Amino acid sequence: MTELPLSDRAPDDHPGLRRRGFLARAAGVTAATGLVLAGCGAAPGPSDAGGGRPRRGGRLRAAFAGGGASETLDPHLGNLFADAARAKALYDKLVDCGTDMAARPRLAAKWEPDDALDRWRITLRKASFHDGRPVTAEDVLYSFRRIADPKKAYRAKASLEPIDLAASRAVSPDVVEFRLKRPTAEFPNVLAAFGAYIIPKGTTTADFAAPVGSGPFRFVSFAPGRSCVVKRNDAYWDGAPHLDELEFVVANEESARINALLGGQVEYAHELNPTTARAHEGKGQIEIVRLRNSAMQSFAMKTDRAPFDDKRVREALFLVADRGELVDGALSGAGEIGNDLFGKGYEYYAGDLPQRHQDLDRARHLLKQAGAEDLRITLDTSPVAAGFTEAAGIFRDQAAKAGVRVQVRSGSKDSYWSDILDSGTLCCYRSGAMPIESHISQRLLTGSTTNATKWHHKDFDALYQQAQSTQDKKERAAVYGRMQRRLHAEGGFLVWGFADWIVGTSRRVHGVAHEAPANTLDWARFDKVWLA
Repeated sequence: MTELPLSDRAPDDHPGLRRRGFLARAAGVTAATGLVLAGCGAAPGPSDAGGGRPRRGGRLRAAFAGGGASETLDPHLGNLFADAARAKALYDKLVDCGTDMAARPRLAAKWEPDDALDRWRITLRKASFHDGRPVTAEDVLYSFRRIADPKKAYRAKASLEPIDLAASRAVSPDVVEFRLKRPTAEFPNVLAAFGAYIIPKGTTTADFAAPVGSGPFRFVSFAPGRSCVVKRNDAYWDGAPHLDELEFVVANEESARINALLGGQVEYAHELNPTTARAHEGKGQIEIVRLRNSAMQSFAMKTDRAPFDDKRVREALFLVADRGELVDGALSGAGEIGNDLFGKGYEYYAGDLPQRHQDLDRARHLLKQAGAEDLRITLDTSPVAAGFTEAAGIFRDQAAKAGVRVQVRSGSKDSYWSDILDSGTLCCYRSGAMPIESHISQRLLTGSTTNATKWHHKDFDALYQQAQSTQDKKERAAVYGRMQRRLHAEGGFLVWGFADWIVGTSRRVHGVAHEAPANTLDWARFDKVWLA
């Protein structure tokens, strides 16, 4: 897998337990631990279904797709949703992203830049690790230097690249001064990077057999590929969880997760498909939670090679797409249409741009202008992600109405993400939630390592640097607006939709955030869940 966001990875790619094995092994782990089972859930939110006053007690059992026997509790190595949920239970980050992808303080009580925006002071809140040691500036520096180890492949390494860690220092036990390699106005986004968790100074790989973090739950037991049990941290800085205990159980197949939920073996099932959700929504047996705007769905055009080195051809494809038909057909209606820009509803999103609609006459006119009336293209797709093969087939038929012949080519699930970064001309692409600034820096600058559209423009790079050097947020937003107008007019991402991420819970579960895209702060906030 490349450095694509967490939700780009398909859970069914990983070895896991089938339905019978899942139920039998989950029962075995339960018996072995001798713990009492109760219920489950996720995070608080304004649209929570209720449940009265939060009630203390009980055990939460949550089913996720897992990574098999190679799973680890090292929070710097995680790639899967299961990894992220376990890490969130056991550890904390300095900063995390809210539902609009704006930075929210966690272990960082506040942050202050200098006038040049290349030196930031982070003041830590009073928090303790599970063994009673306070979280200090030295722990923060140790954690980040570990992630940045050039000999390792820790997930947040690329995100922390702007930091000059050799020059950064602990000003006091509760103040860290980060020196940066260049002005970075959105530096809190760096601190919120996926996997940028804080661990105690001196922690080694062996210590993750019984990890110590500062999160809302304390470690109890871990059987890779099967189960992880944690218990309430009564001393948690953000308030002790309502639940006594939380168990993550692995069920790689969606059918195993929904059947375990329906059968009462778990109270929370992560990542259900739209068909399953429709079959059970409103029927009274379980609750369906739709996490809106969790995954951008798009086609990526390589702008550095024919035929997409001609912006008229790119605009023609923008106009070929019937976004409503793609959402209905490829996502079974579980999502909303896109407008060829990443981050709908997120901070800095250019929501004032007119919604693009299918216009086949205009598409044909542009293709004729470009000398591409008889355009033939290959669209790379793969069953690596839900809806990819369906979207490819639908788009092929839409393009045919404008005289464009699309050949669909299906690639390997194992190598698809790395293959499409450099090869081909047009491919299916998706992304999980991240700040718009991070999407630009990781995918749209000349030097971006995951630049799937090969968007290489020095003037665009300069606008990004201007935004990062602009302290006034209103002025910075205006620069991001200019960049998005350019992408909307002639960029390489045909963003046709934004998919829901679907979770199922027992009716006893309350406190689940209904507005939090996957990967954000309030997603999988099991510390805020209670059982009615």
